[in-house]
Amino acid sequence: MKGLNLLFAFLGGAAVGAMAGILFAPEKGSDTRARICKMLHDKGIRLKKEEMEQLVDQIAEEVKGVK
Repeated sequence: MKGLNLLFAFLGGAAVGAMAGILFAPEKGSDTRARICKMLHDKGIRLKKEEMEQLVDQIAEEVKGVK
């Protein structure tokens, strides 16, 4: 069970790192948000456009607060 927790921690850290890399890339914010929305949609997360934008904005705020 401990090994499984370690795996989930690693995967969670990798996901946060990937999102941070995307959010801090030298692109326009609207382009970055559109890419994140497309990635979430491709993963099967079906949300309305407004809900998706709120989720992306929330992730961006949390990542920026981690600094």
